[in-house]
Amino acid sequence: MANVLAMVLAGGEGTRLHPLTIDRAKPAVPFGGRYRIIDFVLSNLINSGFFRIKVLTQFKSNSLIRHISMAWQLSAHLGHYVDVVPAQMQVGRFWYRGTADAVFQNLNLIRDENPNEILIFGGDHIYKMNIRQMLEFHREKNADLTVAAIPVPLAEASDFGIIEVDEDWRMVGFEEKPANPKSMPGDPGRALASMGNYIFNRDPLAQEISQDAQLETGHDFGRNIIPGMLGRYRISVYDFSRNEIPGMEETERGYWRDVGDLDSYFQANMDLASVSPHLNLYNYQWPVRSFYPAYPPAKFVFAGGEAERIGIATDSVVAEGCIISGGRINRCILFPRVRINSYAWVTDSILMEGVEVGRHCQIQRAIIDKEVDVPAGIRIGFDRNADEARFQVSDKGIVVIPKNYRF
Repeated sequence: MANVLAMVLAGGEGTRLHPLTIDRAKPAVPFGGRYRIIDFVLSNLINSGFFRIKVLTQFKSNSLIRHISMAWQLSAHLGHYVDVVPAQMQVGRFWYRGTADAVFQNLNLIRDENPNEILIFGGDHIYKMNIRQMLEFHREKNADLTVAAIPVPLAEASDFGIIEVDEDWRMVGFEEKPANPKSMPGDPGRALASMGNYIFNRDPLAQEISQDAQLETGHDFGRNIIPGMLGRYRISVYDFSRNEIPGMEETERGYWRDVGDLDSYFQANMDLASVSPHLNLYNYQWPVRSFYPAYPPAKFVFAGGEAERIGIATDSVVAEGCIISGGRINRCILFPRVRINSYAWVTDSILMEGVEVGRHCQIQRAIIDKEVDVPAGIRIGFDRNADEARFQVSDKGIVVIPKNYRF
């Protein structure tokens, strides 16, 4: 869309996702069998008609940059691009000091592009959104800033930035992770949580982040910029639960996940293996785009021999290049080139690209990162003490084996 610039904040370190973020930024973490987390916001932008996108990176950005360079080549002839912008110390000898500072250090990009509005979206959430509808709402309300919000149960609201609105959905209050969150109008059981997605008019954005850069603050949109704008600017709140995309099923309405820790990441992946997942990857009217390697189709073999040596997958997502060679998987997410050898049994697990599971292995409730060769006969997920002696285990007992681990 003309006169609109999108800036995706993709510099997150993702410490709570360790060891998946040992050598990659959080937005680059694989998700759902063939994607990276950042593919969801980029797909939302492209599907919504926004083709001028700057991706601001910082921590451990190599795999993220490589993925974007392969997956997100748009038409330069039409002025379309997804540009990666590494942290460059534009204004001093320091890296990005917060989300607002990341944009402040790249104000030159905004001046060069000269947009009327700037979309500032996070690069580390799982959802589908027609962002054009949020922009239309922003313009209808004649707002200086519009914040996307999602209703959450009041019992969970202390984990988010909570917004108060008036009857016209103007922001009248904002608290970051309050101990006693306030409910939303007409719905005492829920509160409005900020999604960390913003639409700013150019001049208010430039003015506020420039002033903030001179102060001793956290230089954060949620903690500093937005509370400082209250009462001085027109701030509207967009209710994400009203958003609609083509081909959307009603069960998908309002689906948004912050996969900020290992357990939430695991559960969001496992949701995809259900019969009717809330996030529908098979809606071809609103595709989630990514890089698609030239791998052969998945293959399941050994059907006519021994009863225990049959390649079977049930309630699972299986990507291209996988071979289920006489083993069995149930409720699993398999990324490309995974091989499950004979008599192996894997359930409730995520296996990333290039993982090979040896014969007679038994694995449950595990995340195995890329290029791990699990030797024959190994048992994972059955003895927490034994697993913790070698691997990281989440609060809910998910065993995480890091990339390139050697047994």
